[in-house]
Amino acid sequence: MREDHSAFEYDYETLRTTGVILAVIMFVTGILIALSKKFKCSKSSKSSPVERLQPPKTEVPAQSV
Repeated sequence: MREDHSAFEYDYETLRTTGVILAVIMFVTGILIALSKKFKCSKSSKSSPVERLQPPKTEVPAQSV
C-alpha cells in the first residue's frame, strides 16, 4: 500500500477550539437579538395591533349658532 506523503496535516485542536468559540459567539448573539426584539416590541406597543392600524380619531368641536 502507498502512504500519503502530502504536506497537509489536520490540526484538530485548533479546529475544535475555533468551532467552540464561534458556537459561543453565535449563541450569545442569538440570545441578544431575541431579547432586544422582545424588549423593543413591549416598550413600543401599549395598544392592540388593530388600534395601531387605524388612524387616530379626531373630535370635531360643536358648532355654535
